[in-house]
Amino acid sequence: MKQKKFILQESELPTQWYNIQADMVNKPLPPLNPATHEPLKAEDLFPIFAEECCRQELDQEHAWIDIPEEVQEKYRFYRSTPLVRAYELEKAIDTPAHIYFKNESTNPLGSHKVNSAIPQCYYCKKQGVTNVTTETGAGQWGAALAYAAKIFGIEAAVYQVKLTMQQKPYRSSIMRTFGASVEGSPSMSTRAGKDILTVDPTHPGSLGTAISEAIELAMSTPNCKYTLGSVLSHVTLHQSIIGLEAEKQMAMTGEYPDIIIGCFGGGSNFGGISFPFMRHNILDGYKTQFIAAEPNSCPKLTRGKFEYDFGDSSGYTPLLPMYTLGHKFKPANIHAGGLRYHGAGTIVSQLLKDKMMSAVDIPQLETFDAGILFARTEGIIPAPESCHAIAATIREAKKCKESGEEKVILFNLSGHGLIDMPSYDQYINGDLRNYTVTDEEIEGFLESVPKI
Repeated sequence: MKQKKFILQESELPTQWYNIQADMVNKPLPPLNPATHEPLKAEDLFPIFAEECCRQELDQEHAWIDIPEEVQEKYRFYRSTPLVRAYELEKAIDTPAHIYFKNESTNPLGSHKVNSAIPQCYYCKKQGVTNVTTETGAGQWGAALAYAAKIFGIEAAVYQVKLTMQQKPYRSSIMRTFGASVEGSPSMSTRAGKDILTVDPTHPGSLGTAISEAIELAMSTPNCKYTLGSVLSHVTLHQSIIGLEAEKQMAMTGEYPDIIIGCFGGGSNFGGISFPFMRHNILDGYKTQFIAAEPNSCPKLTRGKFEYDFGDSSGYTPLLPMYTLGHKFKPANIHAGGLRYHGAGTIVSQLLKDKMMSAVDIPQLETFDAGILFARTEGIIPAPESCHAIAATIREAKKCKESGEEKVILFNLSGHGLIDMPSYDQYINGDLRNYTVTDEEIEGFLESVPKI
């Protein structure tokens, strides 16, 4: 009988995270103070983030960072997650490729986001922080942060993108079940939100607007820190637990990936699955391909520019060196709310610039085509975000069918879609459409990028 799932025992779980910055040939450029344009030090970020997260953010020396024992204990609630051979998907595509997926949807929160929510709240609690704020798009990060805050006894306030709050109301319910307060962004509760709504009263919100509001609340609330679910380097560091497990699990299969794929919003799950494997390309001469799959309506990697830009819409964050569409970019109303972000993380941006990876952009209808096929073959309804990785995987598997190559493809199933069923209803009923963004529109938004 063919083995379907590969699962690590608790004793085999990684005890360190992997920091790819230490091994990169070209290190990411430093974040800059927006007023002086001087490089920031870790202590410059202390007013916003937990101090240990700030140190991890700028650490370019240590390849391995110990996972605190208390975080390891919380990880054991749900890790390891399965590595799964997608036999039925292979059969449906009629491909000689071997397709595997890392199933991050099996944890209690339904997505990979909790992998970073737990350590961020742990470091806040250890520092004596009593309140945390954050943004969330589709709601997966907000739900994870609400849960992690509750288990460490911290109060959480979440700004959820207004559009996706309407599309996915049960994600807000999950956050409130764990005790978090939730508000749609842009809102009238912050100066940033008021300014955005003054210019555009019907603004549907974006991760950029929600970040601005969450940072403003954190800066104006005593003993409060801001937490982030993607983009920043310390988040991707925590998510490396995914790829480190997958590396051990692929060894159990007797195979090694030729291609690794993740959907892409800011970089947390793509980096999480990819970076532990990418170190072998950097250090050992391996030739694995890494593909980030983003929406073609928010194509920062495929059509954006590498510039210093703000991570939020209102210009509260440091300036980050990244591929960006401009921090004023207004994303289309696609259902993959977690991918509607204007910029890419600094690590991924440098790796793309150095051609260590590639990116594809995929139309919304193709992603739902892929999600439906995956559900009907593998029995799992994927999150719309994850459908981008599945669509890119199907593209590569079809190439193998044409060439006859028996490549090994690994992708990250970053979350399930059980709270996204209204989106699937719209797709099945023929009510979804593709969105495109023109070169002229991109150029217009890029005018908001600061001149460095």
